[in-house]
Formats: sequence, C-alpha cells, structure tokens
Amino acid sequence: MSQFINEDFLLQGKTAKSLYHQHASKMPIIDYHNHLDAKDIYNDIQYRSMTDAWLSGDHYLWRALRSNGVDEHFITGDAPKYEKFQKWCETMPYLLGNPLYHWCHLELKTYFGLDIRINSENCAKIWKHCNAQLKSSSHSLRQLLLSSHVETLCTTDDPLSDLSYHRKLAESDFSVQVLPTFRADSLFAIDDAEKFHQMLTKLSVLTNIAVNDFTSYAEAIIERVRYFSEHQCRLSDVGLKVVNYAPSSAAVLDQIIRKLLLQEPLSALEVAQFKTAVFKVLGEAYYAHGWSMQVHIGVLTNVNRRRLNELGKGTGFSVINDNAIATNLCHLLSMLDEQRRLPQTILYSINPKDSVVLGSILGAFQDSDSVPGKIQLGSAWWFNDHKAGMEKQLQDLANLGALGRFIGMLTDSRSVLSFSRHDYFRRILCNLIGHWVDTGELPKDKALLSQTVENICYWNAKNYFNFNVLKN
Repeated sequence: MSQFINEDFLLQGKTAKSLYHQHASKMPIIDYHNHLDAKDIYNDIQYRSMTDAWLSGDHYLWRALRSNGVDEHFITGDAPKYEKFQKWCETMPYLLGNPLYHWCHLELKTYFGLDIRINSENCAKIWKHCNAQLKSSSHSLRQLLLSSHVETLCTTDDPLSDLSYHRKLAESDFSVQVLPTFRADSLFAIDDAEKFHQMLTKLSVLTNIAVNDFTSYAEAIIERVRYFSEHQCRLSDVGLKVVNYAPSSAAVLDQIIRKLLLQEPLSALEVAQFKTAVFKVLGEAYYAHGWSMQVHIGVLTNVNRRRLNELGKGTGFSVINDNAIATNLCHLLSMLDEQRRLPQTILYSINPKDSVVLGSILGAFQDSDSVPGKIQLGSAWWFNDHKAGMEKQLQDLANLGALGRFIGMLTDSRSVLSFSRHDYFRRILCNLIGHWVDTGELPKDKALLSQTVENICYWNAKNYFNFNVLKN
C-alpha cells in the first residue's frame, strides 16, 4: 500500500513541490496564538497515553465522536483510556473530508513515524507504538517543541495571571521563546455579575487600585497591561461574541461601574457602552506599549442547554454566529484611529462569510505608522481551519489586500501535536501558489515566489511582532 502522508502530501505540480521542499519546510515556526500552559512547558510534562495526547480536552474530536454516535461515557466520561482510544480509532474512517482525518494522520507520521490508517484494525498497534514513544525523553513537551522547530510561541493568559512560569522560562536554558498574551475577555465579561465582581476585587488587590469608578477601572487595566509588558508580552487578544459600539460619557460609565459593584443588572445599551469604553482603554494601552491586538469575532457559545448543564462550558457545543459585524467594527477601529492610537490589529471571524468583509476593512485602516500590513486578516480559524477554509482565506486576502504581507499560520490549540498544522498550512499555501503559477496566473519567478513563501511562513510574523532575539 502506498504511503498516505508522503513527502508530497497535498502538493500537486513541480512548482508547489519545489516551493514547499526548498523553502516552506525549512522555515522555523512562530506560533503567535496557542493555548499551551507555560507551567506545563516549564515542567516539561509528558503525555501518559495517546488518549491524553489526542482526546483530552479537545472539543474538535469530541464533536466528531458524537457525530459517530459514540456514547458520552467514552468521550468526556470515565471510561478506561484504551476504550476511549478504541472509539476514536473506530470513528476515524467515517471522517473522510474532515480536517481531523488529515491532521491526525499527519500527527501520527510527524511525531511517531507511523504512516498507517487510523482504524479499529490498527488501533492496538498505534496504541502500543505511540505510548512507548510518549514515555521517552524525546517526546516530552519541550522536546516536541524543539523537534517541531518552534522558535517562538505565545500562550493565552488571563489579565490577572501572575506569569510566574513565564518568568521561570525566560530565566531557564530552554531555547524556545515562550511569551504571554494578554487575553482580555474577563475584563468585558459582565454577563455573570457575581463572577465579574470577583474579578474586580482581585484586580483591585493586584494593582493596589480601588476600583470605584470607570477612571480607576481604566487605571487598573492599564497597570495590568504594564505588568504583562514587563514580562515580554507582545500581543493581546479578545473574543467578541457580538461587536458592540455605543459611545458614552464619563458620568454614564461611572454609573455603570457603580451598578456592577452592586451587582445590579445593566440595560443592553449600558452593556454596549461599557464594552466600547473598555475596548478604547485597551486599544490605547496596547498602542502605547507597541503590542499587536487580536480580535476574534462571532462565536455563539454553549448553545445546547442540556449538555451545558451536564458537562459544563467549553465541551464542544459552540457554533458559528451570523450577526452583522461591519458597522460596529469599523466604528471601534475608527475610534482608536481618530486619535492615532490604533495598534497593529489582527481580525478573525469564525463565520466564513465575514472573510471578505474583514478583508475589505483592512484597507480602510492600513497606515504607514507601523510595519507593512498593520491590519491583518487572521488565518482561517476554528470551523474554517481546513483545506478549503485556508484556501478561501488566502484567496480573499490576495483579492482584497497584500498576500505577501500575511503573517501566517497559528495552532490555536492546547496540544503540542497540533504544531504539525503549520506544516499542513505550508503545504496548502505552496500548492495554491504553485497552481497559480502552473496555470499562468503568476510568473515563474523563483526569487519572487520563494521570498513570498518564506515571508508568509516566518519572516512576516518575525518582523510584525518584533519578537526579541532568541536566548543563547
């Protein structure tokens, strides 16, 4: 049987193969958005089994298992690990066309040297072979990052995090840069009044700033941004389920803070006013520190109430929202740009219909006050990070912006094995550009093509984020 994940996987034509093998595959990885834990990296953990490596905490896979009719006992329940892995192997043959079919076979080949089909017949062999390697020092978390040629990775961290493990990593001899990202969601999260009040109390203690009006809240936020900046943070992130915009006065914002402190309900207008004002405070602080701002738009979370009650949040029941975003998003960006305080910004939407909308918005806010490509169309995200979705994102950016300035791929994952998705993206990128060349849509200019591929895979992100030079 011929290999499935062979050296030319996804590559069609001489141009695509040349671009990938001679250029894309040789570039280091900068993963500027993932969900690895700095503590785990510092402690150099090892997965105990393939169930832990593949199935633990991964809602992509949980959704696929449910689609195959697997009982929850074998997904998030307490079934034995091998039985859970068996159910996953039994499910894989039904996922033809799903990116998981590509991803998992690519991970199996990349990290374990196995190019066999994932199915019930091969389950025991995969389990034994991979578990033996997971016990080896070659498959510790740090070693897997090194073997993946990761140069820099950015974790995702709550604004109240102490970043102690980032400090320890910076002082260690580990050559991979592990930098924090300021994930600002909790600063906006006023839907849960009690939880938000608890956050305010902790924020006041951490910053030594008594939050009693909006000015003091803004001061406390800015202090946390400063703290993150001291720990080499270069990026922020926020998830906007709905893009709000409603300007307000200082008096109105103070009244909103008083209501929040008393855990009183807010009107829809007050919610929009509060979130608009916080977005402005954050954007200006990011600009002052030279950060890049990521904005993830449009997730409709936890839509299955029964499952939410049974399993809790973040267990695979979020979907694509279809709210309109253009008007309010432009207002938010313009609000910062008007005072020349708009930071470098990366815009993502979970809804593929928004790709061209965001692509058109980019051009309205590009500026020479930053690196080229100041406003970026984020890589294909969540329900879009499959071959067709990546090709669409690349094509939309090429049509509406400057593809040659794109800052490339990210994992957005809690699993170190997901770093193989950079290779997946690079193959898709080279194949798309190679197709354009082979059909006469682009010139056969080796210097132009190789520079473009290397820039998208590595150099654009390196220059855009201005990451510090690697430790010796």
